[in-house]
Amino acid sequence: MKNTVATLKQQKLDGDKITMLTAYDYSTAKLMDEVGVNTILVGDSLGMTMLGYEDTLSVTMEDMIHHTAAVARGTKNALVVGDMPFMSYQTSVYDAVVNAGRLMKEGRCQAVKLEGGAAVCPQIKAIVEASIPVVAHIGLTPQSVNAFGGFKVQGKSEEAAKKLIEEAKAVEEAGAFAVVLECVPGKLAKIISETISIPTIGIGAGNGCDGQVLVYQDMLAIFSDFKPKFVKRFADVGAAMREGIAGYIEEVKAGTFPAEEHTFKISDDVINKLY
Repeated sequence: MKNTVATLKQQKLDGDKITMLTAYDYSTAKLMDEVGVNTILVGDSLGMTMLGYEDTLSVTMEDMIHHTAAVARGTKNALVVGDMPFMSYQTSVYDAVVNAGRLMKEGRCQAVKLEGGAAVCPQIKAIVEASIPVVAHIGLTPQSVNAFGGFKVQGKSEEAAKKLIEEAKAVEEAGAFAVVLECVPGKLAKIISETISIPTIGIGAGNGCDGQVLVYQDMLAIFSDFKPKFVKRFADVGAAMREGIAGYIEEVKAGTFPAEEHTFKISDDVINKLY
């Protein structure tokens, strides 16, 4: 069944947890779609996992459009959400709508995601009014890492916790159909999930959220530069890849690959006429 904004909202009502993973290319998205993930996020995390940047700040609209379009071509049933990169929406409401429109039109996603609470509500409202579904993102927002002074859990004090609850209400009021809660204490995330009517998608926010998202290279142990506390490794694909690549190198060096079964044949009569 095709996942849509409406089906995700119904999942929250039914208590059916929403599954979301990141993907950045056609083949990975196709595999995830076939397995049945509800939502695929083309995250600006591609800056680190795919492009080797130190953070997400260097990711451009062109990067996001390129990767989002590839993912969209690989999906039939998953709802594809494209991340709006740093400075593609903060500068003005106009820029936000134009760039969200580009992600939808050129990237072929079905929704966009942007970071921030009350400060970006005018952008959320305008994008939604342009008939573009929006996923909000509060708590730890990586594009604001310099303002936060690093990657830190958000909402731990009474004042900060109350502010996060108000931020969640604000993005819902502005028209977001879902909100990502990143690096938020589990008990607080549960309260937020019960307070607002739109689905909450947690990453480092406990199991009280309406759904979960992880960077797929993290949960499959492919990206090894660092491992966040909230990541569970569901398979060691990185080790399998290293083993396979090492085996390939060994057999090529030894001359055992390609073997007879990997080689195309030609008639000896043809070969003899070449001499």
